[in-house]
Amino acid sequence: MNKFIVEEENENLRLDAFLTLKISDKSRSYIQKAINIGNVLVNQRQVKSSYRLKRFDEITYEPLKEKVLEIVESDIPLNILYEDEDLFVINKPRGMVVHPANGHFSGGTLVNALLHRKESLSSINGMIRPGIVHRIDKDTSGLIVVAKNDAAHLFLASQLKDKTMHREYYALAEGILENNEILVRAPIGKDPYNRLKMAVNLDSGKEAVTHFHVLERYKNATFLSCQLETGRTHQIRVHLEYIKHPIIGDFVYGRKYQPLTDKGQMLHAYQLTFIHPTTKKSMTFTCDPDAEFKRVQKILKEE
Repeated sequence: MNKFIVEEENENLRLDAFLTLKISDKSRSYIQKAINIGNVLVNQRQVKSSYRLKRFDEITYEPLKEKVLEIVESDIPLNILYEDEDLFVINKPRGMVVHPANGHFSGGTLVNALLHRKESLSSINGMIRPGIVHRIDKDTSGLIVVAKNDAAHLFLASQLKDKTMHREYYALAEGILENNEILVRAPIGKDPYNRLKMAVNLDSGKEAVTHFHVLERYKNATFLSCQLETGRTHQIRVHLEYIKHPIIGDFVYGRKYQPLTDKGQMLHAYQLTFIHPTTKKSMTFTCDPDAEFKRVQKILKEE
């Protein structure tokens, strides 16, 4: 338990603001949670986060008991396209979550499968995301690179940051895009009306740039190649919704009723190019869309 006595210079500060200053390794939301559940007392009584401090107030703080997460191994086959001492390149199947998170601790993630292989994985992102340099959504299939050591992870992550790692996707979008080349430059942030979604936010969103190239047009849909210049959460899905051409099968950013598929968005990471962390040579990997993507595409062609 920690104890603080309020001095004159901190008088009239909010309780949560004071503790955020004193406990620098914890966020304000963490401090507020501790206050709300009674782990923080002022003069031996529970108060609100907004309580204004008085000189000589005695504050006691008990850290929250954090859950110890056990990430289990799972014997799940992986489609590994390339492997060496530094990295894996994997074709992730539709329906597989990349790493454990809220709602996905059952053992069926890519990380659970990697742990079963008893391979060394980078520790940069901690025990929940060992080796994970970048992610793709659960129902998006395709290429992902995984780092086996910290040096490789940092080198690959630097390419994401400086935009020299090239990632291209196939998408089946609703409606007909008239221009062959479309550049969408629209910042993305949390959707203020739906916590499960991201949205274009021109005021407070982070920079997001996507290049779209029309590969084929069907009667009521368009087959696209999508190149990411930035890597925001759900970026391609959000940008296609923004230009009124959501991805077929996308229940979150498209129509709630999807007549062609119930397997999720028709989005596939088909090409990945990066500089190898040890050899410093450029490497490019490609893979075809999965059977569900091809099935939906066949229907669209025959309409």
